[in-house]
Amino acid sequence: MDKKFLKKLGIKKHNPGTHTGLKSTNSSKYIRSYSPVDGELIGSVSKTTREEYDAVVKKAQEAFKEWQKIPAPKRGDIVRQYGNALRAHKDALGRLVSYEMGKSLQEGFGEVQEMIDICDFAVGQSRQLYGLTIQSERPQHRMFEQWHPLGIVGVISAFNFPVAVWSWNAMLALICGDVVIWKPSEKAPLCGVACQNIFHKVLQENDIPEGVVNLINGDYRVGEMMTKDRRIPLISATGSTRMGKIVGATVAERLGRSLLELGGNNAIIVTPNADLDLVLAGAVFGAVGTCGQRCTSTRRLIVHKDIYDKVKNALAGAYKQLKIGNPLDENNHVGPLIDKDAVNMYLDAIEKVKKEGGKMLIEGGVLEGEGYESGCYVKPCIAEVKNEFEIVQSETFAPILYLIKYESLDEAIAIQNNVPQGLSSAIMTENLKEAEHFLCCAGSDCGIANVNIGTSGAEIGGAFGGEKETGGGRESGSDAWKAYMRRQTNTINYSKTVPLAQGIKFDL
Repeated sequence: MDKKFLKKLGIKKHNPGTHTGLKSTNSSKYIRSYSPVDGELIGSVSKTTREEYDAVVKKAQEAFKEWQKIPAPKRGDIVRQYGNALRAHKDALGRLVSYEMGKSLQEGFGEVQEMIDICDFAVGQSRQLYGLTIQSERPQHRMFEQWHPLGIVGVISAFNFPVAVWSWNAMLALICGDVVIWKPSEKAPLCGVACQNIFHKVLQENDIPEGVVNLINGDYRVGEMMTKDRRIPLISATGSTRMGKIVGATVAERLGRSLLELGGNNAIIVTPNADLDLVLAGAVFGAVGTCGQRCTSTRRLIVHKDIYDKVKNALAGAYKQLKIGNPLDENNHVGPLIDKDAVNMYLDAIEKVKKEGGKMLIEGGVLEGEGYESGCYVKPCIAEVKNEFEIVQSETFAPILYLIKYESLDEAIAIQNNVPQGLSSAIMTENLKEAEHFLCCAGSDCGIANVNIGTSGAEIGGAFGGEKETGGGRESGSDAWKAYMRRQTNTINYSKTVPLAQGIKFDL
């Protein structure tokens, strides 16, 4: 395989585990990144030591003092330049995302496009960090609210979107005046190195202080350094619900803030009024895109009894057409799972489905032979189940789609909502009343609710996040910028007296 894209991104055989402009020290302990595409070693990243970590935080604190003084539109211009640099590196970075993570090349390019889009969004947002003017009950007083940066924002990202989710956080945090420390997933560390290499050049060209954008690398122990660190007022963490509960509790114990984007168990409701072509397009990509490793992947398809067999047969036909193989070959629809641990979880979930009484409509299994040497390629499968199955109540990061039958729309909505997670949801219907009922306050309880599109594929303009065990965080668009700032209420008295609120008298 031609790997010239690694050289273009500055990826070497051994890469430093910290990036701040500091002189990197080698810990002699490495995270080795093996591609799930072919099993080959891509490169290694030095694990960040405690001493390096403390140096990074100190450098970030120093940088914040200067960065927060730069006017927000000027900070936005730095983000704009980074967006342009990403445009220039889109092909190479998209290929690295695909090769290191295993998603299709089109999805790799799409992820880099998300980064470009959030840069564009953040540039506009840099001129719109609006406060409020408030009417005071006291004469000759002016009340208003304004927003200030928090300081250091810590970002812990997951392997399935190794670059985009960091950018959602980082670009908004930067225009707000914060500085960023990023710990990417240890399963895709080179994507983080590439992003930092690109950004570092932009900072150098603009004579921006070292420490505005920082990278550290390691396993959960490095993440613990961040979550326990009182010097980092906000931790934004993306990952499993189990991980999120630990992060949330740890940060709360020190009265810090956490922004959590956790697991999903997403469903599409298919009514008798649905357009079957839309159902197939939305459900199949939702279930097998990124090999089922998106937090918004479609896990459950809740189908009305009158069209259940028709939908089931159409899905079976569509699955037979799926091409599984090297994701850098654009003829393939599905690439590998991230690693063999993910393969084992996939196989374990299938066994649990069968033990609980589920019926396999499309059998799963691990693919072997030429092109599948990494051992990470699996067959997307479909199982007929009941929503109350224990395995159905959990999130399995794999291409397993559960089919569930319903009789009334209220029953379908109840089934959809009856899981611990609450990220993304959808309904397929041409009936306006059904669509509106799904979107009303008694409908979907998820942070995202779609009509006639699948659960997967959010745009950066809308706030992204979910409810219940999904964590409640919101990232990317809308007013998500407020999470990265602190609100301050101000009152100015321009009278000759000092009247108290609520009419309280205190005369001397």
